[in-house]
Amino acid sequence: MKKALIFQGGWDGHHPLQSAQIFAEVLRKENFEVEISDTLDVLLNREKLAGLNLIVPLWTMGTITGEQEQALCTAVRESGVGLGGFHGGMCDAFRNSCDYQMMTGGQFVGHPGNCVEHIVHVTDRTDPVMDGIRDFKLNTERYYMHVDPSNRVLATLTFAGHEVPGGGQLIMPTVWKRMHGKGRVFYASWGHQPSDFEVPEAKEIVRRGMLWAAL
Repeated sequence: MKKALIFQGGWDGHHPLQSAQIFAEVLRKENFEVEISDTLDVLLNREKLAGLNLIVPLWTMGTITGEQEQALCTAVRESGVGLGGFHGGMCDAFRNSCDYQMMTGGQFVGHPGNCVEHIVHVTDRTDPVMDGIRDFKLNTERYYMHVDPSNRVLATLTFAGHEVPGGGQLIMPTVWKRMHGKGRVFYASWGHQPSDFEVPEAKEIVRRGMLWAAL
């Protein structure tokens, strides 16, 4: 049986516990043993982390200690533990922690227009995470992000006009995968509220992405 750790907390506006419960159920259906932790101190058990298949961060903003950050990044980079998550719980966590941001492949910097209906454009239909999934609509925050150019981008969204510094149109990655040392990393930028995952494509992509990261 594979093992997953979900650590949840930080800003409560992203409903971290509810999101954790949704994906704990998803992973348990895939025969994972899942632990949900409400403390970052769980990251200090390096032996335990090294024995995991997947870590899911759901901790918007907040502060991680240097020791906790090092243990988490080492588990992914050197032990090959997968990292998979979404929205601010993964890529707006620990704003002052550059090693963590280097690992995730992106960092939130804004959400122009707040929650709006938009189209998620599938850009890599050859990847198993996106197999059979067509472009779809979401009504949620669109994350404007600083992203690592080494990411393998699987889907994008579009900003235009006053939403773009300097105007014009900008294509923004919204789903990607990457390697961090030995570890696989997956991210999707939606998930502002648990209801985002009532959209079948949004939930299925994250499910597949987490399973890919956990291999």
